[in-house]
Amino acid sequence: MRKNYQQAELLESNAAADPLEQFTLWLNQALSAEIPEANAMTLATVSSDLRPSTRVVLIKGFDDKGLVWFTNYDSRKGLELAGNPFAALQFHWVELERVVRIEGLVEKISDADSDHYFHSRPLASRIGAWASPQSQVIESREWLTNASQTYAAQFAQQPPRPPHWGGYRLVPDRWEFWQGGSARLHDRLQYRWVNGAWLMERLAP
Repeated sequence: MRKNYQQAELLESNAAADPLEQFTLWLNQALSAEIPEANAMTLATVSSDLRPSTRVVLIKGFDDKGLVWFTNYDSRKGLELAGNPFAALQFHWVELERVVRIEGLVEKISDADSDHYFHSRPLASRIGAWASPQSQVIESREWLTNASQTYAAQFAQQPPRPPHWGGYRLVPDRWEFWQGGSARLHDRLQYRWVNGAWLMERLAP
């Protein structure tokens, strides 16, 4: 399978000097284009034995401090981040022929911010955060359903945030914006944090 990319180009002259501004522009364009789950991003982590793993999570906020998502701290990704706090994120907006890659250090967000987001979630999702021992082996779907019913009965309409659940923030030190180009001459602009400022560089495709 081969596709000829020709929708747009990404030149230094029309790219933002700040990668966050460029990301905001591209994300808003993806949302305006009604791309399915434009907020989905692949999260890559590395375990203590140097095995990489990936999964898809949803971005729930971003600003000049970094990009935020929420998950179970005891999951595989949580345990890997506890041992190696560096990670990478990737957005792939196929319809726009665009990819954004972000690398940096990951930190937990505050308990207050995690509480705020947790209580904004639908009730079933809040119960699910208690019921699912994410990434652990379980005996059956029935076991999970029973656990969900048990916690629903215990907490009714007001489940508190589990201590093992909350938000992470990736603080970027490297961004890459990829725009598909014709004849495989794709545009790749990289931003690196160097001496307190963002350095923009063009990468060969």
